[in-house]
Amino acid sequence: MDRVRVAVLAEDPITVAGLASCLKSREELFVAPNPAEADVIVFAADRVNAKVLAELRLSAQQVSAPRVLVTNEVNPADVLSVVESRVVAVLPRTSATGTRLTNSVVAAAKGAGTMPPDLLGELLKQVDHLQREVLTPRGLNASGLTNREVDVLRLMADGMDTAEIAQKLCYSERTVKNVIYGVTSRLNLRNRPHAVAYAMRAGAI
Repeated sequence: MDRVRVAVLAEDPITVAGLASCLKSREELFVAPNPAEADVIVFAADRVNAKVLAELRLSAQQVSAPRVLVTNEVNPADVLSVVESRVVAVLPRTSATGTRLTNSVVAAAKGAGTMPPDLLGELLKQVDHLQREVLTPRGLNASGLTNREVDVLRLMADGMDTAEIAQKLCYSERTVKNVIYGVTSRLNLRNRPHAVAYAMRAGAI
């Protein structure tokens, strides 16, 4: 098994050293000095405030690796913003043992995550609100795609060309082209294969 490269970001060097020591205790983990080279980033903060949220967002823009957040306090209203910053696991600092930390890092590297039940419940409520109040009235779903776009992309994934998609959906070829152009331009996708790949990763098709 390849070693998981982990970077540690924290508000003070003592916390960085302590977390790094815990991570080094597990053979399959390697503490990387440069976050840009990390498979997982451990981000520690006493509490998640506006400054920490800004740092999380900036870090997520620079490096796409999943984050494990170790903190004493997360405002329930901020949990969606935290997840949008690529945080896949939240560990309460008071109960973040070395074993729990390393297990969370290994899980994050495999695409899994963990969150305290109260924060998970709040996250689900916020996602439901987003779907009902923002996306559904605009004809969108959680993937950011409309039902029409999903229909077109699903047929593209099946190998159909523009004319075949138009015939199957009873659209004009111009409409199909406009749908594809709308998806690629709105979501900054390079081409048709990229659009299909996006829809598949988002679970829309």
